[in-house]
Amino acid sequence: MKTKKSLSRQSHFLGTKIRNLRKRNGLTLEDLSARCVKLEPEYAPSVSYLSMIERGKRVPSEEMLVVIAKVFQKSSQWFLDDAPEANDITPDKGNRGGIKGMALEPSFLFSNEILQIAIPEMLSQTGTSGRQFAHLLIRAHQEHHQNHFPDLERAAEEVGLKKMPLYVDDLMEISKSRGLKINWFTRLPEAENVTDASNKVVTSYFQPPRTVYLNKILKNNITRLKYELAVHIGHNVLHNSDGEKSIMVAGDQTQYDIQKEQPPSSSQLDAQDILHAWRDFECSFFATALLCPKVPFRQLLDREGYEITVCKKIEVSEAVVMRRMTAVSAYPHWHYFDAYAQGKLKAVYRGNGIPLPWGNMRVVRDPCQHWSVFRMLNQASQGTAAQFSILNENGIAKIYCCESVKVKDLNSISHVLCTGIELNPAISAQGHDATALVNELQKLCVENGGTSKIPPKIKKVLNSVARILNINWISRGIEQEAQLICARGAVCPRIPSCYSNQ
Repeated sequence: MKTKKSLSRQSHFLGTKIRNLRKRNGLTLEDLSARCVKLEPEYAPSVSYLSMIERGKRVPSEEMLVVIAKVFQKSSQWFLDDAPEANDITPDKGNRGGIKGMALEPSFLFSNEILQIAIPEMLSQTGTSGRQFAHLLIRAHQEHHQNHFPDLERAAEEVGLKKMPLYVDDLMEISKSRGLKINWFTRLPEAENVTDASNKVVTSYFQPPRTVYLNKILKNNITRLKYELAVHIGHNVLHNSDGEKSIMVAGDQTQYDIQKEQPPSSSQLDAQDILHAWRDFECSFFATALLCPKVPFRQLLDREGYEITVCKKIEVSEAVVMRRMTAVSAYPHWHYFDAYAQGKLKAVYRGNGIPLPWGNMRVVRDPCQHWSVFRMLNQASQGTAAQFSILNENGIAKIYCCESVKVKDLNSISHVLCTGIELNPAISAQGHDATALVNELQKLCVENGGTSKIPPKIKKVLNSVARILNINWISRGIEQEAQLICARGAVCPRIPSCYSNQ
């Protein structure tokens, strides 16, 4: 018989395996405990003890492990480190979005104390700034929750009363009722502790206790003015205008702080980085929810077939409309990119776990040039463009449709906004074999050098999905050639490879 000490040396994945098995079988901790009691009351774990086992805080006795194994019809040895399978130790995230996680085992290596020591060193070695790391954490949080934050929605609805559209006068009145004072500026005051980057335009900033400073150039851009007012109202509502807030800029993906700016190369992890990045996210989400309240905005999208041009009807920017789609749609498999240039990704949302075409941490040397967002960055274009794309993920071909638009910010810098959905789940929901359909289209694209017209029988299925989802740009994309895309040139599926000569 193994001793408790010898068992602990082989149980680094045990808790994760039990948790994943339990969730895959739809059991709660109470359910599993009750089933163990039914089999062997003497060695059955309590609910609290099961929870500690799953979190790696306790190691079960061999007798207790035998009981748990019987519930799942497994051998005791299966739960130990000698028999790890990737699917068994990958955190089970159910139907939530975002990329798959990794098993944080052995759990003692991922304790708060060890992570607090290791993370700053990791950032220093990789050249990642504290602010960049904070945004990665927030993006993971956003994707895990599928962009649903009901507390922020409620806070915005209580202030805006679900009115849509809200005009500048409405937002000014809300600001006044919240005790905010609005001042306008043309140049940043030297006496104030506000830092401006040389090639950026500071559009607004907040100074305690309750003063918002707006750049006069916003008077010529109503959509941006409304958004920035909504952000500052969010800071007031969510945080009672308490303390510092990041200033707002145009012309770059980086946000700069009042009073204390760290250069982009800094890898120091300051607690304020996390706090400011989180407040920026909360206030930004609040702003879009205030300008586009969930129910009225969803109804508008349904009437207009999710066209990006609905932004003109309610006087908001394309970015607000496209970001907000991912939060209000009943279909969960969305993604959204705001790309300034190769290697500069301002905003990302991946509710469907789509791999990134590049990162905002480092410049990718072999990005796929066939992503819609890349094509528009490198072309002079007007209006929106829809594209169907096929991307292999872990050996499974997936089909995406996206709508992209090229716009300019207040600093006259072009960037591309792209919102899209994964269609495999929608195809399967209609009773079709999504894998076979996508594989067939992928084969046609490979045989034709990377692109292919969509065959009539596949068009019929996709048109049916487009009508059910009520998204017009899916129907437009069907009329274009489907494109093979990849996450990196090293895995280019085209024959010959786009990077064969590099």
